[in-house]
Amino acid sequence: MSINDETEADTRAGRIDPVLSAAGWGQNGSKVRREVICPGRIQSSGKRGKGLSCDYVLIHKGHKLATLEAKRAGISYREGVGQAKDYAQRLGARFAYASNGLAWYGIDMATGTEDDVALPLPSPDELWERCFAERNEWRERFGEVEFETDGGKWEPRYYQHNAITAALDAVAEGRKRILLTLATGTGKTSIAFQIAWKLFKARWSLSGEPTRSPRILFLADRNILADQAYNAFTAFPSDALARIDPDAIRKNHGKPPRNASVFFTIFQTFMTGEGKPVYEDYPRDFFDFIVIDECHRGGAKDESEWRAVLEYFEPAVQLGLTATPKRKHNADTYGYFGEPVYTYALRDGIEDGFLTPFKVRQMASTIDEYVYHPEDEVLAGEIEIGQSFREEDFNRIIEMPERELSRVREFMAQIDQRQKTIVFCATQAHAALVRDLINQIKDSSDVDYCHRVAADDGAIGEAHLRTFQDNEKSVPTILTTSQKLSTGVDARNVRHIVLMRPVKSMIEFKQIIGRGTRTFDGKDFFTIWDFVKAHENFQDPEWDGEPEEPVAPGPPRSKPEPKEPDDLPSEDEDDEPTQKVVVKLADGKAREIRYIASTSYWSADGKPISATDFLKRLFGDLGELVADEDELRATWSNPDTRETFLTKLGERGYDHEVMDDLRRLVDAPDSDLFDVLAYVLYTHPPKSRRLRASAVEEGWLAASDGEQRQFLAALLKAYVEGGERELAKDRLTPLLTAKYGGVTQARNRLGSISTIQSAYRKLQKSLYLN
Repeated sequence: MSINDETEADTRAGRIDPVLSAAGWGQNGSKVRREVICPGRIQSSGKRGKGLSCDYVLIHKGHKLATLEAKRAGISYREGVGQAKDYAQRLGARFAYASNGLAWYGIDMATGTEDDVALPLPSPDELWERCFAERNEWRERFGEVEFETDGGKWEPRYYQHNAITAALDAVAEGRKRILLTLATGTGKTSIAFQIAWKLFKARWSLSGEPTRSPRILFLADRNILADQAYNAFTAFPSDALARIDPDAIRKNHGKPPRNASVFFTIFQTFMTGEGKPVYEDYPRDFFDFIVIDECHRGGAKDESEWRAVLEYFEPAVQLGLTATPKRKHNADTYGYFGEPVYTYALRDGIEDGFLTPFKVRQMASTIDEYVYHPEDEVLAGEIEIGQSFREEDFNRIIEMPERELSRVREFMAQIDQRQKTIVFCATQAHAALVRDLINQIKDSSDVDYCHRVAADDGAIGEAHLRTFQDNEKSVPTILTTSQKLSTGVDARNVRHIVLMRPVKSMIEFKQIIGRGTRTFDGKDFFTIWDFVKAHENFQDPEWDGEPEEPVAPGPPRSKPEPKEPDDLPSEDEDDEPTQKVVVKLADGKAREIRYIASTSYWSADGKPISATDFLKRLFGDLGELVADEDELRATWSNPDTRETFLTKLGERGYDHEVMDDLRRLVDAPDSDLFDVLAYVLYTHPPKSRRLRASAVEEGWLAASDGEQRQFLAALLKAYVEGGERELAKDRLTPLLTAKYGGVTQARNRLGSISTIQSAYRKLQKSLYLN
């Protein structure tokens, strides 16, 4: 066999694998694996964009040291250099290699040096020495501990591996404050578990010697977060886990438990106690390692009384987990922990396909602001003629039930009411009103269709939330809240986020967006219904950007007096005035409220762009796919080439959902996508699908025989109602089955399969003649 006849698989098996084996890779604990880096951005109809896979990842002592991209022997060994570099950068590998089995090329990603590589390749130990010149015993001990995969059910994603490795390397190097910044929905709890698992198995502790298991504290600010973490740590022996809660303290005669390795609690529990806070029942050096979940909300905040907990346990290594990389509103968090050792942003998760993309529907209305007129009835409070109210005033200092009802009716009319939805309201009272309005107009007859989950709902609200999170249960379908559900809600199948209150904090905005980003089977995207101009946050330079330089932490604060449980800050503290103005609109005004909805479009770098810029970008991309109108028409007239063309559009970010939005954008909702694209490229006025179908029926189809004509007429009817998707080649068999009961029966009526397929293609060619 000549080298030109070799496939890439031949080259790998016959040329590259032996070289790796000769260098000792895959032996004595080192690993060689092919890694699927990411599955590709989620698109419509269950499709995905282009995923990424690395041919070889060279792993030693738990670290990914090098990537290797293989090409078949018949092409240049340099062809894989770009891919190898990209993969090394993503995986955090120090070295990148490319080869066709005949020659080798290497890149040092740290120094930037690159050149041809002479064989033999470096052995695992040699490559380790190049990566880590200074020996660190703990780094190597951590690397010897395998991930806990639950019998192979869990495999770390590349960014999770990076985060775990970065945190453990920081521990090995003696850092006392460590920060990981990862977008909501990327598995921070799993990352925390794996870090704790490796520390536990390696018997790391502050003593510096592997003489005992560490004592690890998982610290959150909500019971549901602590419970979720506790349930995620079940691989630990049962006697290694302990929950520090009022029940456990009471059973232990007023003292918190000590006989465990991993402890779970919330700040509120730690801050209470008789005479002194609970945390002071532990020696200052009791815990070796503390994980602070959602640390931007908790004890790392300078102004937080919870900060005293972290300062008390100052000897411990403290790991902060957060989803918010920017620090205009949380500079003290970054000042306390320092620069994050690893960051994985929302846009990265969406582009990689680990998070669900979203659309924003901007719901402007004729009553976004209100000026009082005497014709409206004041039901409570006092108001002056001409007094004006803006969005942030509604449901805090003024109530207008008709306005809220109109908003509820608007989004309920547009969503699929069977899909799970979270509605964010201004206050707990507002959330109760919206809950009631939803239940009054819902299609469902289920009494549990919509519930409020807020601070005042207590255990009942928590129970509704847990049921909502169960993907096997369809009710409650909608939850209303004010602040409580903006974080810590692991509900994968949320399809709609409705914003009925302003969101001024970028931190909170990102957290709210994160409620919908978790992936779920059949979930191609989720929709944000924005009644309050929250989409303007996307224009903020902080949106999903890189963190700034950290601010040096200030001196320790004096310890505050512990507060009683009822006085502790709550995420649902509304600060509602005791008296609100309540206005009833004059008869007829409520019926005149109108909404103008528009959709935001997104560039490849995750930034919103205007409709004009979107069309410009589409114009340029289309110009690279088709040379002229004749090529577009020929491509579109054939179901095979049309499907290939649509796939290429999808890879550039123009999936079915985006194309449907495009129809509305150019005011051609009933037109064929061909006409929409021809309008964008050549400014031809779009024809409706009905007009195209009528031309075929009156022309070419009129000459067909009776039975075939009836079938093709039924096909045209489906096309008019459902669009060009009804003309896809995979739709022919379902259409035949629907009309005739099966393919065999269709052949008996219409002729051979080739005859049917020929008529199917002729119909489409005729459809796009003009």
